[in-house]
Amino acid sequence: MEDILEILINDARTSADEIAKMTGKPVAAVKKQIKQYEQDGTIVHYKAIINPEMVEGNQNLVRALIQVSITPQKDVGFDHIAERIYNFAEVKSCYLVSGSYDLLLVVEGTSIQTVAEFVSSKLSPMENVRQTSTHFLLKKYKDDGRIFKVAQRQKRLNITY
Repeated sequence: MEDILEILINDARTSADEIAKMTGKPVAAVKKQIKQYEQDGTIVHYKAIINPEMVEGNQNLVRALIQVSITPQKDVGFDHIAERIYNFAEVKSCYLVSGSYDLLLVVEGTSIQTVAEFVSSKLSPMENVRQTSTHFLLKKYKDDGRIFKVAQRQKRLNITY
């Protein structure tokens, strides 16, 4: 992989000046290459990885992994049905996978009930969806190669009699 991309994958906040120093390339060339990556779709988006346990009020967000078995459509295969599914606002990620299921979705909702409602009223009734299997995420230890710091919990004092 190209060195500029590797640096940005590791830390998207690295400036063009810093990348130039790290790679020995001129700053102008680094800026031009980054702009080209953004224009041609190589770089799709920059994002921060957030530890949900460290964010106040984020405890109500529910995430689920949903495996979906689908019947591929003639002449378009899995792509058309995948596009219909990933366009739902609840779907945060959609992957074509090998194995017993065809798609793996990451879905978010405000409660278990909202995720269940998405599955029962939007996903399962879709034409070409044969089967789903939902797994609710209980805790995130590592995401995108980053290990999360465990949130410090207040220790309760022991009660003695």
